[in-house]
Amino acid sequence: MDNKLIIAGHEIKSRFMLGTGKFSSNEMMKASLESSGAHIVTVALRRVDIKSNSENILKFIPEGCIIMTNTSGARNADEAVRIARLARAMGCSEWIKIEVINDNKYLLPDNLETIRATEILAKEGFIVMPYCNPDLYDSRRLKNAGAASIMPLGAPIGTNKGLKTKELIKILVEEMDLPIVVDAGIGRPSHAAEAMELGASAVLVNTAVAIAENPALMAEAFALAVKAGRNAYNSGPGAIRDIADASSPLTGFLR
Repeated sequence: MDNKLIIAGHEIKSRFMLGTGKFSSNEMMKASLESSGAHIVTVALRRVDIKSNSENILKFIPEGCIIMTNTSGARNADEAVRIARLARAMGCSEWIKIEVINDNKYLLPDNLETIRATEILAKEGFIVMPYCNPDLYDSRRLKNAGAASIMPLGAPIGTNKGLKTKELIKILVEEMDLPIVVDAGIGRPSHAAEAMELGASAVLVNTAVAIAENPALMAEAFALAVKAGRNAYNSGPGAIRDIADASSPLTGFLR
């Protein structure tokens, strides 16, 4: 089975993607990125300072990574589009993670505004990876708008609760022919493995790594879990049964 991850015609070398927020230092973030082997790295535009030689976050991202600006802070499509355009004007790549959130309590994405922003930016040549609530119809609208992938939440941002939207993500995996990247709420490597066992194309994590006592080690654990989950999915797991089924014969042995 072909195990390559292709997004917008680009081969992505790792199915584990890592965000750069909440780390205690840029040095710790760099160590975590290196130990994870992440190929796609997300960065909030407000944390990029190209005039600073010492604390410019881009200086701490390993060479060869795809830097994907996220539109964190955008409350509507117009603000998301503006952030994306600013990022490209500053020299960032055309890879954009759309985040449109105007709910300060639960931080849930606004699918309607996300679709609007995706359509505008895709037409302008951006590689758009929208973060959304896992709705099949909206996912189809995002694809029609030009999305390069669909990024459904597993649980609200930063909660570390795991796959609370498991059944909905499973539907997206089965029905969509775009890469499904599970984003937000993944708190343990086991959660990441579970998402990959469902058939998700990749997992994006930030908080669970950044707030760990040993972020670099946690990043490595997540990367291994993602590989294990993908291998499990590719292996074709056996069916779940309601009654026992012995792996060795239980009768006829002592006759």
